[in-house]
Amino acid sequence: MTAGPASQVVAGFIFLVTFVILIADHYHRVIVAWAGAAIMMAAGLLMGFYTQGQALAAIDFNTLGLLLGMMMLVAMLQKTGIFEYLALLAARRSRGDPWRLLMLLGGLTAFLSMILDNVTTIVLIGPVTLLVAGMLRISPVPLLIGEALLSNIGGTATLVGDPPNILIASAAGLSFNDFLVVLLPIVLVVYYPSLLALRWAFRRDLHVGDALSEELLLLRPADSIKDKSALKKLLVALAVVIALFFVHHALHLKPAYVAFVGVAIAMAWVRPDPEEILKDVHWGVLIFFGSLFVLVGGLEATGVLHEAARSIEGFAAGHLLLAAVLLIWVAAVLSAVVDNIPFAVAMVPVIQGLESQGIAVEPLWWALALGVGFGGNGTPIGATANVVAVSLSERAGHRITFRTWFRSGSIVTLVSCALGTVVFLFIFGVLKR
Repeated sequence: MTAGPASQVVAGFIFLVTFVILIADHYHRVIVAWAGAAIMMAAGLLMGFYTQGQALAAIDFNTLGLLLGMMMLVAMLQKTGIFEYLALLAARRSRGDPWRLLMLLGGLTAFLSMILDNVTTIVLIGPVTLLVAGMLRISPVPLLIGEALLSNIGGTATLVGDPPNILIASAAGLSFNDFLVVLLPIVLVVYYPSLLALRWAFRRDLHVGDALSEELLLLRPADSIKDKSALKKLLVALAVVIALFFVHHALHLKPAYVAFVGVAIAMAWVRPDPEEILKDVHWGVLIFFGSLFVLVGGLEATGVLHEAARSIEGFAAGHLLLAAVLLIWVAAVLSAVVDNIPFAVAMVPVIQGLESQGIAVEPLWWALALGVGFGGNGTPIGATANVVAVSLSERAGHRITFRTWFRSGSIVTLVSCALGTVVFLFIFGVLKR
């Protein structure tokens, strides 16, 4: 197989057109990514720069396996009613105060996004949020947007919290503990100022009429639990998974295998209907990821990404911290324009190319994770969790416009990226001297 300048132009054109169509958002992103991957494959076979074997090798099955395993665990937990219980408990604690409700539901969402993933968390918490907002007779829009934004911030803290983190960890060989050591402190510093930014952005929306909290106080969260026995068993399985995440690097276990161990324990112990569990898996997310891997693999096969790495090699080698800071902000801006998943998929081979040139790229991996994690908050299409929140709101009859989202999302993005950059520089510029 040969890859000349013509192949690079064709592969780059296919990739660019696919991204433009993704940005336009006229077609479902799974269709766009799948078609783009198919066209890249066809062009590669015809022009001799991309084989079917290379396309399969480009797919990161560790990333897909981890996502699949965690989705199956969450699907089993969902059927016990535990997520409704937690959300209704937070709603009762709010005593009808929308701002306190946002703090509690947002905090719950951010925490769950650290141990599950932000997309799944919004899918689970969103419907309960709509229920509570209806009881308080307030718009659910500030709550759903706030939950999505805080879930993206919380998900940035761990390996499993945000889909791009799973990809970065797999490519860079980073462990669950690595993410906790580097990114969790940054997220903890950023979280509360971001919450205050949300309160300012929604200062006119977070109010409630008199005597509306009584209906909320009548809710009984315990009634949400449908199967206590299954819940206990599944929490044990989840605890095993989390414990193994802490030591998986030392045991030389892939995160995907750890997730599959948890699923095996849960399935054997609880014995659910596998067909029902598989119905709740977000297959579109997995197909989207797989298609992007094939698409980016075509760029890598032609040497486009290698050339991109070489073009910034000199600057990155001589100004590594500056390059990392620039990457945080470039990733944030572009992730707000395009979904942060495809941007992360495209950047990974570039950073790997720099690493092959002997550059110590660890700060770049963390910069990429921060940029795509925080930057995805900028627009309703910046992260998958945002798209889910918008969809849930629209189904309930509350339209979230681009302007409404941008009004709060852009402020949170600026606050989180600015503070995140300061803490990042402290960690890598001061502590690692």
